[in-house]
Amino acid sequence: MGFLKKFKTEMKSAFGDDQPSYPSQQQQQSQMPMTDQPSSIQEPSPLDVLRYRYQHGTNFGSIFVLEKWLTPSMYQDKADSAELAAVTGNIKAMGLDAAKQKFENHWETYISDSDLDWLANQAHCNSVRLPIGYFTLGPAYCANTPFESSAKVYENAWPAVKRLVARLTAKGIGTLLDLHALPGGANGGDHSGTNSGKAELWKSKKNLDLATRCLLFIAHEARSMDGVLGLQLVNEAEWDASGMYGWYDSVIGQISGIDNTLPLYISDAWNLGPAVGYINGKNSLHAGRANPIVIDTHLYWAFSDDDKKKNPSQIANEARSKLSELDGHDGSVVDHGAAQVVIGEYSCVLTEDSWAKAAASEKENLVREFGQAQTQRYQQRAGGSFFWTYRMDWMDGGEWGFKQQTNNGAITPPNNFTLSNDDVQSRIGNAQSQADAKFQQTFGSHCNYWDSNHPGEYEHWRFESGWKLGFNDAMTFFGARANGRIPGTGGDKIGMLDIWIKKRIVESGQAGKLLWEFEQGFRQGVRDFYELAGV
Repeated sequence: MGFLKKFKTEMKSAFGDDQPSYPSQQQQQSQMPMTDQPSSIQEPSPLDVLRYRYQHGTNFGSIFVLEKWLTPSMYQDKADSAELAAVTGNIKAMGLDAAKQKFENHWETYISDSDLDWLANQAHCNSVRLPIGYFTLGPAYCANTPFESSAKVYENAWPAVKRLVARLTAKGIGTLLDLHALPGGANGGDHSGTNSGKAELWKSKKNLDLATRCLLFIAHEARSMDGVLGLQLVNEAEWDASGMYGWYDSVIGQISGIDNTLPLYISDAWNLGPAVGYINGKNSLHAGRANPIVIDTHLYWAFSDDDKKKNPSQIANEARSKLSELDGHDGSVVDHGAAQVVIGEYSCVLTEDSWAKAAASEKENLVREFGQAQTQRYQQRAGGSFFWTYRMDWMDGGEWGFKQQTNNGAITPPNNFTLSNDDVQSRIGNAQSQADAKFQQTFGSHCNYWDSNHPGEYEHWRFESGWKLGFNDAMTFFGARANGRIPGTGGDKIGMLDIWIKKRIVESGQAGKLLWEFEQGFRQGVRDFYELAGV
């Protein structure tokens, strides 16, 4: 336990002028409310559970943002690899109306009902990351862009997105809406929609304004869409993207005026440390009832020259220690704000150079070791993870395929996802029967530690209040599926714990220099429920 420890050093940045400003602990505390306010605590809603639980999921790549290597069937021969090449090539080859029909059929049928059943029942997915493009929003968002001449094809694209989200929701699977392809490109990759090879978003006011308009439209639409767990502002911003954090500030501020409850996901631009510092400030208590901000980081070991030098076992060991940038930045909202990360993309792919350093007969086992190392680490340290990707023309997808890697045991859901609803109910009953005794033990230990080791004036009732709320919240999340509040089977845990605690502190109305007792009590109540429930 720590008692409002002071930062020993100031974080420094080695990048550009547009770096996030890191709030010091003194700044955090000076801006926090110092007097208690009335509580507005309510039972976690099904939407709260959907948004703040641990997310075990996959990406639906190459549905609304095409990539030729995944869906060559959507391209004409010799076409370039991006969405623009697909749509213009099909219009040229078959005419506008036929191309439109081809795209609409792809959006509606590429994910079948049997796919959704497998995801829910076999893979135990509770979430999907859904990449979309600015063009997906329809002709009004294609004007004055490279997609203007193809705009008619996208007339029914956004309604198709909404139908897919609704189908997922009916299976108990939440959707992260990911604005994957932005005007001009947030990076030079073809998954930005064109083959320009350039990242022309960041220094273009026109492109940034259009990107903002797109996000505001989606945020407004999401208010009436069941099952949206969050909105991702940008996918894979290029390293040290100019003006990125300033744009984040602007967009987040504008979305807050539409819906300040919607979790917003940002790209770390391949540089997790500065992004963690940024969201510590955004998710601080002085921000009050603001949109929770989550970092999307991508972890691959298949592209760099440095990774080519490593053998598969070395890479698996490296995966087991990822996300160390969170150390010292999460675990105490009172001290430094909330820090929350998900892995928006990962795979089981390694370079041929890495595989050459191992026996061919061992590859299947090594793939399994690598996948398990990743999923176990992410379940320990992140709020969720989304494998790249679920669907491709060449199912089951090899080391890029969520289905293949789930079936071979490389990608495994949290154990609590696999419980029957009867088992969940039984575990809840067991935890409830021991709750009073557990509280007395935990509360006694807390009071004894502080009163004996650091005598002073305390308000231990705050710890008690936090413990009871944390225990109840953990129980509500765990029982949401078994109680029929969310479709499906299994038990959910609070995966987005830092931002959930920030939300609960604000709603509790508690404040002052001893607020830390409430937070510590809450965290301990959550831990005690999981211990008693055996998860």
